[in-house]
Amino acid sequence: MEDIDLETKENANKSFLHKAYDWSGSWTGTIVIVLGIIFFVAQAFVIPSGSMKNSMLIGDMLFVKKFSYGIPTPRLPWLEVQVLPDFKGNGHLIDGPKPQRGDIVVFRYPHNEKIHYVKRCVASGGDVLFLQDKKLYLHPKDGNKFVEENYKGYKTVTVNDMLFVENPYKKEHPGIHTDSSVRKGTSPHTQLFDMLPIRVPQGEYFMMGDNRDHSNDSRFWGTVAYKYIVGKPWFIYFSWDENKNIRWDRVFQTPKSLEDTKYTKQELKHTQGIY
Repeated sequence: MEDIDLETKENANKSFLHKAYDWSGSWTGTIVIVLGIIFFVAQAFVIPSGSMKNSMLIGDMLFVKKFSYGIPTPRLPWLEVQVLPDFKGNGHLIDGPKPQRGDIVVFRYPHNEKIHYVKRCVASGGDVLFLQDKKLYLHPKDGNKFVEENYKGYKTVTVNDMLFVENPYKKEHPGIHTDSSVRKGTSPHTQLFDMLPIRVPQGEYFMMGDNRDHSNDSRFWGTVAYKYIVGKPWFIYFSWDENKNIRWDRVFQTPKSLEDTKYTKQELKHTQGIY
């Protein structure tokens, strides 16, 4: 009897696997599987502007890791229509790790959720930051001792008994740069040069582009709440320049692996304005 039961279970398992295989090969199965991947695993994204060069370039086509910061509430791609309610009220079905200082993050533009932006997170909830002469100054919420222990070798300044780190990301992320042709008096965007100290609200993030003088970011429209966070760039699956020349040396690279390549060090042409 035991042998018969085992054989029956084995046949049932084979039957289930056969049905699952047939279903996955159908149009319905294929669509469900593809949408499942897009909803919960990865989604294709194309770098649309030069605000992140030299780190990410126009024409980089990458996969965004959707589960880096939790599972966002699913939306139909291209149509951007929610397929499930926002049960938790924070844009995520499942909460996850939050963006860390220095992360490159893909998020929804807070003033138009259908638009995706990619920027670098330079401060999180509780941090204080300001700009002076294009230099970013950061006081992490962790306090002065944290700065002393974790930012050795960086220039610091003290303001109101708070220790601020000057340009805390440039050493680790050489793609961050400014445009020497953008000077005070020649640009209408005063936020590029100076910004009064602000404390980032809890659960929100201050985003800036690595192409600092040409980036439309939190300096202009404010911080980004967790509900708008989509994910983290995973790897580049294809890349070409403005002349449709394929950049093979960027294909299958991650943002981290690109940090020390020629692209982060070479001088690139800048388009006027912010984008």
